[in-house]
Amino acid sequence: MQRIAPVVSVDAGLPQTGSTGSGVVYADASHIERAATALRQRTVELKQAAETPTEKATIEVVALMFQSILAEERIPATVRVWFARLQIPVLRVALAEPEFFSALQHPARRLIDRMGSCVMGFESNVTSTALEMEIKRVVQVIEQYPETGRRVFQLVFDEFQKFLSTYLSGQGNASRFVTVAQQVEQKETLSVQYTIELRKLLDDVPVRDEVREFLFKVWVEVLAVASVKFGLKHEETASLKRVASDLLWAASAKPNRNDRARVIQQLPNILQRLRQGMGLLGYPAGLQDQHIKSVSDTLADAFMSRTEPIPQERLDKLSDRLAHLEDYLPENGVGDLDLDNESIEMITGVDASNIEVIKQGGSQPNEAMRAWAVELQIGSWFGLDHNGKLNSVQLAWRSDRGQLYLFATNSGRCFLVQSNRVAAYLQAGLLVPSEDEALTVRATRDALAKLDANPERLLG
Repeated sequence: MQRIAPVVSVDAGLPQTGSTGSGVVYADASHIERAATALRQRTVELKQAAETPTEKATIEVVALMFQSILAEERIPATVRVWFARLQIPVLRVALAEPEFFSALQHPARRLIDRMGSCVMGFESNVTSTALEMEIKRVVQVIEQYPETGRRVFQLVFDEFQKFLSTYLSGQGNASRFVTVAQQVEQKETLSVQYTIELRKLLDDVPVRDEVREFLFKVWVEVLAVASVKFGLKHEETASLKRVASDLLWAASAKPNRNDRARVIQQLPNILQRLRQGMGLLGYPAGLQDQHIKSVSDTLADAFMSRTEPIPQERLDKLSDRLAHLEDYLPENGVGDLDLDNESIEMITGVDASNIEVIKQGGSQPNEAMRAWAVELQIGSWFGLDHNGKLNSVQLAWRSDRGQLYLFATNSGRCFLVQSNRVAAYLQAGLLVPSEDEALTVRATRDALAKLDANPERLLG
């Protein structure tokens, strides 16, 4: 493997991409032709220096693979020229590790496939400057290592993955909508889990049905929205949690005169805080009045009740548990979230007119489709058939909990889809990968087809 280095330098004969003066690199058909010519000359020199038939065959197969990649017109010219510079580093790996040709998960193949999948979805010959520059950096890092092996390719592959995770979600509308989606997922997750935890807390507590329903259907939403808007530990969030405790106490029986006096004194403030909380949900005054009347009537009944009150010790424990609800949230998902554009705008205060929430469509996904949805790669391009219109979209972001996916078009339109719906669209063929096979798989197949048609070129 060492002996191929003196035959030709890493970039000998390959054209250098130019610059517009603004940092934007470019390449055109002449660059591609020059690169192809340089690769053919390089292959001849390397095969002449090879000592065994196996080495000659490996050199030829790798050369044909890169010829196929260089001829892939769906990859912008600038990127193809940089891909061409990987031929020698990849050849070194292939000579040292023959399994390179059969192992789809080899780091060198994964890197080329990932870079290719991110740029083949562009509808023009112009890609993002930042993405081009990252591909250039990756190639240059590989070139600078005197001994290029699996470890180096794995290193830069991990770096490229990390770049994609922040780059795609930081572009244009996607950047704004990722923040929105994160908040929406957090709010919906908190809402569901607050409800679950609150049901556990009140399971054996004598709470009137009207108050129980208000807490489950209204106040958990208030707490969830407050947690997102202000923060889990913010004083306003903590204050709204205390309102739940105060309401539970006020709604319990009050046979003691001192307790009745406390209710009379605290009731106006409790009702005011209930209105403020419902205001966070955007409830109109009429709907607030309905809930306030229901709660007030219940509190009046409790005021006159002579049944046993909830023990103060129990109320104290409930209050403490309510104050730390988020400490009991599980890590796993919570199923489907109730999302639409109106709820997004209510939660985040952001205009959601250019983001579409896909809530329906597809077919009931099986486990294989669910597993496939989890494995979708950030940066990959898809054809999305939604409402009778086919959109070319790129997977720009997936939430930390894996519940929400954000797909973006070149025009800036974004689609927010829950994981189950992604699987449903995959199952129904409404979400189809733009590339049905990886770049290196196609390049290897093309190389083998050429060798099958002209096998003598292996040793020529």
